[in-house]
Amino acid sequence: MKDFANASFPPEIISVMEAAFDAAVASLPEPVSSSHVQAIAEAILRAARDGEYDPVVLQRLALMELQIIPR
Repeated sequence: MKDFANASFPPEIISVMEAAFDAAVASLPEPVSSSHVQAIAEAILRAARDGEYDPVVLQRLALMELQIIPR
């Protein structure tokens, strides 16, 4: 997550990212691995940094990215 060390978001965007993160993690089957949680968080941070603020879109982007990560 070092790419986001200097990232700054207003409180309302943080709330949107939190909602997207919680929904994405909740949609995964148990047990949820820490690597999946980190990948979701990074995808949401990256998309928000690029200007995406719709929580549904952030959630979908994160889950789609999780599907294409090499295992």
